[in-house]
Amino acid sequence: MTPSKPILVTGSHRSGTTWVGKMIAASPSVGYIHEPFDPLHRPGICTAKFPYWFMYVTDENETPFYEPLKNTLAFRFNLSAELPTLHSPRLVGRMAKNWYNFALNRLRQSIPLMKDPIALFSTEWLAKRYEMHVIVLIRHPAAFASSLIRMNWGHDFTGFHEQTLLMKDYLGHFANEIEEFTKHKQDLLDQAILLWRMMHDTILRYQTTHNDWFFLRHEDISNDPLHHFTYIFKYLNLTFTEHVKTTIEDYTNSSNHSEAQKGHLLTKRDSKSNIKSWKKKLTEQEITHIRNKVEDISHKFYSDSDW
Repeated sequence: MTPSKPILVTGSHRSGTTWVGKMIAASPSVGYIHEPFDPLHRPGICTAKFPYWFMYVTDENETPFYEPLKNTLAFRFNLSAELPTLHSPRLVGRMAKNWYNFALNRLRQSIPLMKDPIALFSTEWLAKRYEMHVIVLIRHPAAFASSLIRMNWGHDFTGFHEQTLLMKDYLGHFANEIEEFTKHKQDLLDQAILLWRMMHDTILRYQTTHNDWFFLRHEDISNDPLHHFTYIFKYLNLTFTEHVKTTIEDYTNSSNHSEAQKGHLLTKRDSKSNIKSWKKKLTEQEITHIRNKVEDISHKFYSDSDW
């Protein structure tokens, strides 16, 4: 097997990164790695300790992260880091599964696919240091907000405020809002709005400087999965096999539920009907509030007809 560049699938969380990553990993050439930037990840997967959600890694602070992530992308599972944390049979079972998957992918010389929206702000560093193909997913702000509310996922903005490099390089113009959200807890809707704006403002910056990356709206790939996955596989120089085609069809056809049935886990769903399911879950007032707050950024991605 000819080695190929590692793959990064990122974007905002709740933008379909798990779905897209898993469908690409249906290729026998690809091995899937789940969110090493998650501060709660298993140490056998990656020995780096990320002190913040959405950690910003750059040349200035890369020392604790470079080698551990290099080992992760090489499918080197660290048993010595994992063993002291095994306090239940469930964790032992998870370790065995993770070790086996890493060993198998290393034996097969699989192309590593790192699925990680939590790494969004570190994408430029990852792409440069590990020579990665990059796929960035974009999602409608109302769909993003609706999903976070459904999951009851709040966010502590202190982690952004304390990352001085991230504030300097990317989020400086959000400093006042971040500080306010740090001092005073906001409702889930307004938290989602600020998160969407920060993340998609960063994605806009990426689009202007990285024309070799693959940017894709969640709504477009949901509307015509086979068409867009065909182009993704071409971008990655992967063979679009009959097995891959069947897997994509199985996970997206109209006989499936319109929305995920098990929280954040990947489930089969009717991808087309999921596109505007947010219209049934948000009130007109909430939708208007979202649009008023995000329009300065969202109009670069979504037109009037998308609302």
